[in-house]
Amino acid sequence: MEVKDYICIELEHLKRVTSRVLDGLSQSEMAWRPGAGCNPIGLILFHIMKFEDSVIQSRIQGQQTLWESEKWYERLKLPESESGARYTEEQVAAFPVPEPSELVAYHDAVRARTIEYVKSLNANDFDKIINMQPFGDISIGSLLALVLGHQSQHMGEISYLRGLQRGMNK
Repeated sequence: MEVKDYICIELEHLKRVTSRVLDGLSQSEMAWRPGAGCNPIGLILFHIMKFEDSVIQSRIQGQQTLWESEKWYERLKLPESESGARYTEEQVAAFPVPEPSELVAYHDAVRARTIEYVKSLNANDFDKIINMQPFGDISIGSLLALVLGHQSQHMGEISYLRGLQRGMNK
C-alpha cells in the first residue's frame, strides 16, 4: 500500500467518525460548554477544519484557503479574520457557533480538497520540506501526520462532550 492510500483511508475514517459523533446534535448541544473556558463542540470542529484548510491549502500548496476562496466565513456567519485557534476564555465564551449543517458542509468541503491533494502526491512528495511556523522545517508527510493526529485528538474531545450531554452511546 502506498502512503497516500493509507492517509486517504485515515481521512475517510475520520470523516465517518465525525459524521457519527455529530449525528443528530442540535445547535444548543453544539454550543454547550461544561464550564467557563471550555470549548464547545462547534468551536472544536471549526478549529479542526480551519487548521486542516490552512495546512493543506495555504501552508503546503501556497494557495488560498477554502475559507477565503469559497467565502466560507459568509456561510458560517463569522468574520473573515476568524483564526480558529488561540482563543482567550472571553473569546471562547463569545464564539457564535455556526449552524451544525454549515459546519459539516465546511468540514466536507475541506476534507474533499485534502483527499484530492493527497491523491495527487507521489512517494517523493512526502519528503519535501517546507518551513511552517511554529514547527520550522517539516516534511509534507509529517504535516499530514499532524493533521491526522490533530483531528483524532479533537474528535475524542467532541465524543466526550457529546457523552456528557447525552450519556453513553446516545
